[in-house]
Amino acid sequence: MQLSRLAPVVALALAATPSLAWAQEAAAATEEAAPDFGFLSLLPPLLAITLALVLRQVLLALGAGVWLGALFVEVYHPVRATLRAIDRYAVEAAADSDHAAILIFSLALGGMIGVMTRAGGASGIAQLVTRRASDAPRGQLATWFLGLLVFFDDYANSLLVGSSMRPITDRLRISREKLAFLVDATAAPVSSIALVSSWIGVEVGYIGEQLEARNIDLDPYLAFLQTLPYRFYPWLMLFFGLLIVLSRRDFGAMRKAEERARATGAVSRPGARPASDFDTSELEKAAAPRALLAIGPVVTVVAVALVGMYFDGRATVLEEGGEVTLRNVFGSASSIKALLWAAVSGGAVAIVLALATRALKLTEAMDAWVDGMKSMLLACVILVLAWSLGRICKELHTAEYVIQLIGDGLLPSLLPATVFVIAAAVSFATGTSWGTMAILFPLVIPLADHLAPGEMHILLGAISSILAGSVWGDHCSPISDTTIMSSMASSCDHVDHVRTQLPYALSVGIVALVFGELGTGFGLYPAWVGLLLGAAALAALVFFVGKPVDGPGSEAAAAEPAPE
Repeated sequence: MQLSRLAPVVALALAATPSLAWAQEAAAATEEAAPDFGFLSLLPPLLAITLALVLRQVLLALGAGVWLGALFVEVYHPVRATLRAIDRYAVEAAADSDHAAILIFSLALGGMIGVMTRAGGASGIAQLVTRRASDAPRGQLATWFLGLLVFFDDYANSLLVGSSMRPITDRLRISREKLAFLVDATAAPVSSIALVSSWIGVEVGYIGEQLEARNIDLDPYLAFLQTLPYRFYPWLMLFFGLLIVLSRRDFGAMRKAEERARATGAVSRPGARPASDFDTSELEKAAAPRALLAIGPVVTVVAVALVGMYFDGRATVLEEGGEVTLRNVFGSASSIKALLWAAVSGGAVAIVLALATRALKLTEAMDAWVDGMKSMLLACVILVLAWSLGRICKELHTAEYVIQLIGDGLLPSLLPATVFVIAAAVSFATGTSWGTMAILFPLVIPLADHLAPGEMHILLGAISSILAGSVWGDHCSPISDTTIMSSMASSCDHVDHVRTQLPYALSVGIVALVFGELGTGFGLYPAWVGLLLGAAALAALVFFVGKPVDGPGSEAAAAEPAPE
């Protein structure tokens, strides 16, 4: 009886709501008509950028951009625009087979990291590194090296390296500002270029979406690998951190902080307010440190990914009747499937090792796996919204309008440097690397393909500039999540961390722009030469501008705890 009373209401709702078939017909008609939206096609990504800058909420910014684009497509009908943004653009973005694989890969890798952390694998690696930290230079080197080893996630890197090294660096009279810098300089930079990390799914997803949209015959993971030499800022920042440690020199506000710590033992500035309220629950719940529990899963991921790509590519080459060479095999492989196999295998190995060593019980291991997947939820939501915005921009012909607007006004050789600066500015203002990538990819890649069709160094340079510029701006930004987390994990005053790190990040960014983005963009030399020139420029900067930091820092001084 109650169901019969609801029937008219349901019928009225169905009549008022556009059906899925209607939506598909409307979409087909829209594509056939291919209306010229003109300047309106720029508004969705511009709205996303503006809201991200003003509100610093990337989810809201991307969602608003998707809705505005749907509003234009649905001829200014707000209800239909809202419905289509959900049931068409978001659903189609997530339902794409490659996109779904990337989402599952990201969740599975997050689960593996969760089990590794809870079982004590990550802290086991930290314990191995810190055994030889007997004086200030060795303590800094141990911090930098540990940052390289914890490459699988920038959040885990910041939390683990900062909290593990803080008692040691305090004892060695290393300033909290220096610790926070070393933590921050090896978090996003190393995770963004690591072959296996929580960034992989995001970066490959953005790259693959645009390559497919432009009909560029290039595997997204191989494109990711080819962009690595062009990631000038992350590489040079890692080198700069090592250079500062080995040269025992600092400049600017960092040198004053280090001299204070060495001379007085005050690892924090007098009157500083250390940001020490970070969440240590996961570290407290971790089992006894065992490096094998982290090494095993990571090695499994790398091995399965390589072997999976080889056999998948070999099967494809044989099916097409081609020559079975290493280049052909990996060029024909489906990296998305191989990465998916690798992440699931790594998670399984992490659980098996945790159970076999009795580090965790089965219930604890599964809880850790689920908690690890939860940590990737934000990344997955950003990906879906980014893909949805990309689809909207494609229907509005945003890329075509940008290309028409710019025309030949921008030299292709200047594109990588220009994109690098824009990405850095957006990332600095919003405090998010991933959000910046999501906004810029649908605009930059079509422009690069138009300005320099077939010139791979321009295309790869543009892709790399988005990724590297996002890391640079994120590294400088005081509202960046990794910057804040580095301050917290190191118990460093956040303002002091930003103030001492900013001159270093700006120096490396300018060197990367001049010797990397501009030099390779104009084709003056290959990427590896740009890296060498940039490294030489940074070495000259450190040795001519930096000054040695004198004072206690030896084993004798380390024998007594440093006062706060």
